[in-house]
Amino acid sequence: MLALIVASVVLLFVHIGAQAIAATSELGSAWNAGPRDEGVKPQAVIAGRAERALRNYLETYPAFAVLAVALVASGRPYGVGLIGGALWLAARIVYLLLYLAGIPHWRSLAWLAAVIGLALMAARLLI
Repeated sequence: MLALIVASVVLLFVHIGAQAIAATSELGSAWNAGPRDEGVKPQAVIAGRAERALRNYLETYPAFAVLAVALVASGRPYGVGLIGGALWLAARIVYLLLYLAGIPHWRSLAWLAAVIGLALMAARLLI
């Protein structure tokens, strides 16, 4: 479980990096390095997708983090909880790739798989 927690942080930085690289590529380094006083500039296609994927990751990441830490603290970081954590992480990686590629329905299935992973983690805490 501890390895999954570390991997989830790495995936967070992959999300941030993908968004930053796409924004710089599509909007220019002058915009990225500047103070952005004019407010948020509209994102181009890939940069916008990367931004939305990051926001979506951040919506479920706190639940994963709390459940993962609770599993470790309870002495139950194995079994169905570990499977759920691995499912969540794998589904979140697939989700990012599908979102960046613009593939809609499979992306929703990846999101659902991640939610199932969270449910398995929660179930392990209760069982």
